[in-house]
Amino acid sequence: MTRRTRKNSLLPGWYDAGLEHIWLPYAQMKTVPSPLPVVRTQGARIVLADGRELIDGIASWWTACHGYNHPHIRQAVEEQLALMPHVMFGGLAHEQAFRLARRLTTLLPGDLSRVFFSDSGSVAVEVAIKMATQYWINKGQPGKSRLIAFKNAYHGDTTGAMALSDPESGMHGTFSSLLPKHQIADLPEDDAATAALEKLLAASNSTIAGMIVEPLVQGAGGMKFHDAAVLQRLRALADRYDALLIFDEIFTGFGRTGSFFACEQANVVPDIITLSKALTGGTLPLAATIASGKVFDAFWADEQAKALMHGPTYMANALACAAANASLDLFEQEPRLHQVADIGLALERELAPCREFSRVKDVRVMGAIGVVELDRVDGLDGLRARFVEEGVFIRPIGNIVYLTPAFTITAAELKTLTDAVVKVVRDLK
Repeated sequence: MTRRTRKNSLLPGWYDAGLEHIWLPYAQMKTVPSPLPVVRTQGARIVLADGRELIDGIASWWTACHGYNHPHIRQAVEEQLALMPHVMFGGLAHEQAFRLARRLTTLLPGDLSRVFFSDSGSVAVEVAIKMATQYWINKGQPGKSRLIAFKNAYHGDTTGAMALSDPESGMHGTFSSLLPKHQIADLPEDDAATAALEKLLAASNSTIAGMIVEPLVQGAGGMKFHDAAVLQRLRALADRYDALLIFDEIFTGFGRTGSFFACEQANVVPDIITLSKALTGGTLPLAATIASGKVFDAFWADEQAKALMHGPTYMANALACAAANASLDLFEQEPRLHQVADIGLALERELAPCREFSRVKDVRVMGAIGVVELDRVDGLDGLRARFVEEGVFIRPIGNIVYLTPAFTITAAELKTLTDAVVKVVRDLK
């Protein structure tokens, strides 16, 4: 295996000893540059083994909303570790999970009242799929077993979630013969697309269990934005054609789009919502699939066959739930949504020069998400390396250069990120 690393990097012993045994995510292992060895993190900064500090522009895949190593979250995890790091959730219960479930349902709109915990966003989507299809089975309509998802969607890397992601623009085409077959439609962003979706629902009403969408922003599918009216149309169509509506807020939840949950901006309540990413403030893996009373009631029965048969081993892990409760404390105690608004204004202002560059197709901002869409990228690894040279960690997806920083980032740190984007994009030939 050939390793490409920065010249004169000081690599720790664990790096060389372990690199030959690691399989990296989303990477062709034969050609991918070696990953940067990290020794610690703090706030919005990543400290490398050779002493360099990088300002993190993507908050570790959108998770570290309060920055790294926030003392309140760290203290909560340390205290929980001393008491009980984990206990199985089958037949046993613990305070952190019960407190977290109550707090989440209080924060969510409408009757989203029953929380099923898991350990990753993809699994949260899998649980949502099972809830939606079994809902109809329990109601005596087993034929309603397919979902409608949307072009440019990304819902995760497990089998069910892959089947709901865009098969053309996504990364899962290799598995097309394995995946369940669902319907992939255009988002109802205009009259024609709305009419087409309604026609599909009318024609397939007996087989459609529900629709799933990433509200306001389709994340890994290209950071594509849509307005609140899209969600209102989806709610109206779901009600008209007796389908459940699932919102995948794994990326958008917890302030990222400017409101605590993206669905609030449309005043729309889904039947099921999935949460993860920033749920624990970027500390520990945890996810939740939260159902309305209407959905839960279809499972409330004397027959065991109507129970939801799912239960991850680390479901409702006590350490992760403690971190999530501490993260919610910070949203209550510190002005996170105001910080998101300030970040949005700065991104609008500081990324604006990119609109003048020949290689730029679009610049767009929503909440604490800033996107520069390029016409193409000639060498993604090289582009990522250029950002490291500028002292920042930014990881473009395809032709999308984006920023999703910690909400606690300083104005100076954010300016360093946006300056790097402007400089690197300007220099593209």
